[in-house]
Amino acid sequence: MKRINIDELYTKKRLRWSLTIICLALGLILSIIFALSIGPVDIPMTTVFKILFLFPQSWPDNYGIIVMKVRLPRILLCALVGSALAVAGCAMQGLFKNPMASPYILGISSGAAFGASLSIVLGISLGTGVFAVPYMAFIFALITIFLVYNLAKVEGRVHMETLLLAGIAVGTFFAAQVSLMEYIAGEELRSIVFWLMGGFWASSWDKVAIAFPLTLLGVGAMMFFSRDLNIILMGEDHALDLGINVESVKKIILIFASLVTAAAVSVSGTIGFVGLIIPHIMRIIVGPDHRILIPSSCLVGAMFLIWTDTLARTIIQPTELPVGIITASFGAPFFLYLLRKRKRVTGW
Repeated sequence: MKRINIDELYTKKRLRWSLTIICLALGLILSIIFALSIGPVDIPMTTVFKILFLFPQSWPDNYGIIVMKVRLPRILLCALVGSALAVAGCAMQGLFKNPMASPYILGISSGAAFGASLSIVLGISLGTGVFAVPYMAFIFALITIFLVYNLAKVEGRVHMETLLLAGIAVGTFFAAQVSLMEYIAGEELRSIVFWLMGGFWASSWDKVAIAFPLTLLGVGAMMFFSRDLNIILMGEDHALDLGINVESVKKIILIFASLVTAAAVSVSGTIGFVGLIIPHIMRIIVGPDHRILIPSSCLVGAMFLIWTDTLARTIIQPTELPVGIITASFGAPFFLYLLRKRKRVTGW
């Protein structure tokens, strides 16, 4: 009988993971360059490449303005939001041990929507100008997760079932307040509806500056705790035996998953299904180990939202669709597939 070499298997796995990440990173770079070339003004990809890497100018001035001031901040914002939602969804699915969990499962989107509607309708905000709506959305998203967590906490422990029920209750409350804001909005109703649909038509470098550090911090933290999340999935008692502080790890992952979700929602509105379908697809492709699942979901989530936004802004030129409509069109059938698959497995 052939003896299994554990070190050799581990080396092969690490090599496979490295190649996967390299291929996905190259795919993301090519997606960015390709998306930068598409629009009402078609710009050759070679020209886009030269503009990005500061070659001596041999293109019209308006090409540089379109790429650097109009399209690039929008595409980078798409990448950040897609990464944030995919990684947050991956973490939530791991914590709840349910492939149908999403970043919005704890009512974060409803809280953010209420904060945004307060800013849009009543002009209440801690920020000014372009920061007004994102700041309020971000603050109320954090308020939501604070309420949900403290409602679910019993004697220093948080049970996932109780957390889910608290999230549904708080999310429903804030959704009702959003409906109230829509009822009294008057001329601002259109702005609320467009924000709720989710989109990147108001993208700017300022919003990239808001989303980038929060997304980087949150994604990095969840990658750092990916091994602990793997062990917790094997059973909390087993994790405790291995010396892992389960409650602290759950709290940290919840905080950072909520942080990146809040950052994403605050700059783009509510974009559904990204955090549901991307982690599930990548789990099928790369496996359930969060050490590879989280970074691969991060990169594929970025690519997915770049491509869906490119479709949203080009399918009915010169106008554009909210990207949330495109993601829901892809995500809803996939969600039904998950339900059907779960029914076959569980019998209900």
